[in-house]
Amino acid sequence: MKGSEKSRGQERYVALDIHKEYVLAGGMNVEQEWVLPARRIEMGKFREWAEKNLCERDALVLETTTNVWDIYDIVAPVVSRTVVAHAGAVRQIAEARVKTDKEDVKRLIRLLIADIVPEVWAPPVAVRQLRALISYRWRLVKMSTAIQNRMHSLLHWHNIPAPQGKVDTGENRAWWEQLELSALENLRMKQEIKTLRLVREHIVEVEKELGRLSNSEQWGDQAVYLMQIPGVGIIVTMTILSAIGDIRRFESPKKLVGYAGLGAGVHDSGQKHRDKGITKFGRKELRWALVEASWQAIRSNPRWKAAYEELCKRKHPNQATVAIAHKLLVTVWYLLTRQEVYQQSSAEDLAYKMLTWAWHMDKNALQGMTNQQFAKYGLLRLGTGEDLTRIVRGGLPRRIASKEEALALKPDLLLRQ
Repeated sequence: MKGSEKSRGQERYVALDIHKEYVLAGGMNVEQEWVLPARRIEMGKFREWAEKNLCERDALVLETTTNVWDIYDIVAPVVSRTVVAHAGAVRQIAEARVKTDKEDVKRLIRLLIADIVPEVWAPPVAVRQLRALISYRWRLVKMSTAIQNRMHSLLHWHNIPAPQGKVDTGENRAWWEQLELSALENLRMKQEIKTLRLVREHIVEVEKELGRLSNSEQWGDQAVYLMQIPGVGIIVTMTILSAIGDIRRFESPKKLVGYAGLGAGVHDSGQKHRDKGITKFGRKELRWALVEASWQAIRSNPRWKAAYEELCKRKHPNQATVAIAHKLLVTVWYLLTRQEVYQQSSAEDLAYKMLTWAWHMDKNALQGMTNQQFAKYGLLRLGTGEDLTRIVRGGLPRRIASKEEALALKPDLLLRQ
């Protein structure tokens, strides 16, 4: 049903202009007459106001902001239709000559009545929380990089070459701690090292939680399909899932590629037609995850390495990597949509991938399983490798638990077969 058909019979069209301390709310009827005069509501009193003033026949629009989802959770159960508008795409507000809170509300209402609001998907709470955790890890990693850059910059001032490898591991730790600098520089360096260790401890803790989530009831059944793909690990898997949310939102691989900003831009005007680089209009963390996965796949998988080398014959290496990322994202769509085995990998390849997944999780995340049992559990969820109990990788034999062992710990698998 189209949005315009949904809106017929609506008594009021309500818009919310959200700020840090308050919300400006107003409503009009279909003739664009004020029926709910624009009013400023303090944030602490908004829930009470919403329960008293909104009703089931209202259609409501609000823009994406940092605190939008808390307001969304309050109003969505009360009104008949809630539309979250893409703030960057609402150009009528951004480019208006007269910009006041009341004018912003009026323009949002007019867009809602005309059914031309640039709408964004409202993610469930679990997706929002995972996105927030992924974003938090990203900030920690950037903080770690900034600290190391400052440390290396201090060495550069004195023309001191830094040792290769991580700053605070093995022999490097002692080297950094024993540097002979001035008293003030020693103080700075000592504090940088302490801060770096603390940040890295936080990163490890966050990644441990992401490992647990990758095998949780909420995400495990989707993660197992992504973990088949060469180059895709826990961090990339959870980043992809947080960005996509519900794969059913994307009716084709092309829609998903466009959402990630990995589609090619085009300049087509008059007699001029020129292909441009990727649009980069989409979720940047999804692009990062796919590019990161493509580098890993190129290094570790002969098929993807060959595809990359073929692309490099006519593209810059960076462009070839992005092309591989595009192909990987198409693979992601098919695996999540059809829930099928990655056809380019053998059962032995998949068993080893399940083992590496287990190696990057702690006992809590494994839910009482050994690494070998978890590997079999993954294979059974994929519907392959039932009789596989041994593989050879890196010249070493590696055991995989039997089907009976896995079913003894996870009897729910019987219901899926």
